[in-house]
Amino acid sequence: MANAKRGDVEATLDGKTYRLCLTLGALAELESGLGASDLVALAERFEGRRLGARDLIRIIGCGLRGGGHELSDDEVACMTVAGGLGDYVRIAAELLAATFGEGEGANPPRQRDASG
Repeated sequence: MANAKRGDVEATLDGKTYRLCLTLGALAELESGLGASDLVALAERFEGRRLGARDLIRIIGCGLRGGGHELSDDEVACMTVAGGLGDYVRIAAELLAATFGEGEGANPPRQRDASG
């Protein structure tokens, strides 16, 4: 089961439910694969919300490997989802939001005390 506080998401690919997580190692692989110099550059790349098919394969593949599933990007590229392209985009977006602290359950903001 996915743990949103840890940055996990669940996705159904080829009819099977997987846990995906962009661990530090998966982020390093993503940086390298997308030619980003560091995590800030990686985050800035995704802020533009323009993703190509190769980006989706790489993000989902790194998330699968970070979640403990030994699947190559070539294998990920052949996987199907029920909702087509929209589901691939949703999976990648949820994974990035969980990792970079956006969205429900991901890195909640700190509570301020009553004094300020």
